[in-house]
This record gives sequence, C-alpha cells and structure tokens, in this order.
Amino acid sequence: MTGAPSAWLQRFAPPTPGTALDVACGSGRNLRWLAQAGWQVTGVDRDTAATSALQSLAKIVDADIENAPWPLSQQQFDLVVVCNYLWRPLFDEIRAAVKPGGSLIWETFADGQQAIGRPSRPDFLLQRGELLRVCEGWHIVAYEDLFESGVNPRFVQRVGAIRPPLAA
Repeated sequence: MTGAPSAWLQRFAPPTPGTALDVACGSGRNLRWLAQAGWQVTGVDRDTAATSALQSLAKIVDADIENAPWPLSQQQFDLVVVCNYLWRPLFDEIRAAVKPGGSLIWETFADGQQAIGRPSRPDFLLQRGELLRVCEGWHIVAYEDLFESGVNPRFVQRVGAIRPPLAA
C-alpha cells in the first residue's frame, strides 16, 4: 500500500489534466493520484521493484537519474512533480521538462532536518530559499519554507510555480 498523495500536489495541481512527470516516483503515491485524476503520467525512478506495479497506470522510465544521463531530455510536460527528492545536478533538466506555461510542484526536506532525522546529509537538504532560486523568473503560485510539527516532524520547503509562456 502506498501513502497518501502530497497535499501540496492536490492543492496546486492545475485543474485541467494534461501530461505529467513524477520524478523519483517510487511506489507511486503521487503518480496514482494524478492518473486517477485523468493525467497522462510518466514516472521515472531507478527502483524497478517499486515501479513494477505502476505499469498499468503510467509510462514508467526505469533510470538511475543520479548516475546516468537524464532519460527524458527531449520531452516536456504540463506538470512536473518532485516530492521528497533532491539531486541538484538535475535542477536544469527538471526546469526544462516543464512546458512553457506549465507547472512545477516541488516539495522536499530542508536545512534543519539533519537535527531531527533522515535525510541528514546536507547534500539532500534544501537551503533556505533554494526552490525560489530554482524557479527564478517563473510565476510563484505558492511557497513555504517551514518546520512542521506533529507525528512526523520535519523541515520542508515547497514551491508551486508556473513557467512563463514563450514570448510572442
């Protein structure tokens, strides 16, 4: 059983389905939600055991995106989703995967998380304002950089952004 989809995704996904990319989709909690909402989804992940059950819902690209060339370099999507994943060398590829006028929804762990749990390596934690810098020049729909208390406390950073359309 997979977990619930990201509340941030559910809140800020465009209302009209189109094409979507779920980066590091894992067992598919967000991919499943997108597919059920009518999106044509592509998921990319290196964990073939986790993604094998998703083949009927989406196009699955099995790729080690941290150690091999980006497998979707010629493709763009109406929506790109990144949850609980950070690999800075892919920032440009992820930005380029969003069609002009398309949306990026990204949420992952931020600096401070190392004090309370995993991930603890700074390489896997966003620095303050980092997603705003990734989306520089884009329309920021929503942004959070905060500590969430509760059952699973965590430091998190989130952005919902729209890539500018092509100039006429």
